[in-house]
Amino acid sequence: MAYSADYLDASCASEYQEASAAASMSPREEQQHLVAYTPLVKRIVRQLNSQMSAAMSREDMEQIGLMGLLEALRRYGTPDTGFGSFASLRIRGAILDELRRQDWRPRAVRQDAHRVRDALRALTRNLGREPTPQEAADSLGISQEAYYQHLLDDGAEEMLSFDEVLQEATEQAHSAPGPEESFMVRRSLEQALGALSEREQRVIQMIYEFELSYKEIAAVLDLSDARVCQLNKSALAKMKAAIGAR
Repeated sequence: MAYSADYLDASCASEYQEASAAASMSPREEQQHLVAYTPLVKRIVRQLNSQMSAAMSREDMEQIGLMGLLEALRRYGTPDTGFGSFASLRIRGAILDELRRQDWRPRAVRQDAHRVRDALRALTRNLGREPTPQEAADSLGISQEAYYQHLLDDGAEEMLSFDEVLQEATEQAHSAPGPEESFMVRRSLEQALGALSEREQRVIQMIYEFELSYKEIAAVLDLSDARVCQLNKSALAKMKAAIGAR
């Protein structure tokens, strides 16, 4: 899983270049870089929009993402080959922070999600395996569309939680007093990736490195959208536990 390890390595490397960032970039240069990296914002927004349902309009996501891109430019300085990975994390973080601030899932919805989660765990125990989307929907007495919406919302909450852990690891690497500490943070991310199944690794790579939507990943891996959503949620939970336990 070299690509994703490299991606996370780049996003949590200690050479954030904040000193050189302060070295003046003219407003015109800043504007040129914003325009050049706007497609990156749109790709991330398209991906998040497919994962977060209608929690926020695409236009609002793009506006917040552009602000995250501007912050990334001012912290990093003149973009080089490592800027895309750094900016992606900042853009995603800005959008997810706003979703978190808006408390996008009402309490009643969160409580219902806990009930559904408990019912699915019981069904999995009874079957001795993960239920298919149809089996899960039938057991819950809901349509497959409603079940998929539950997976989207549940996966989005896991993504918000994982993003907090990843941001914390990134900041630790950035503020690490020496190369050994920075290496240990990077190493913990690589080990977290290594603990995933091959399919989970591919899903994480496609989401976080290539910014693909669930539908695009499903087409590549010949899976249902719901299965991709399940794999992403499972992978994020494992990585969050691995990084948080370090």
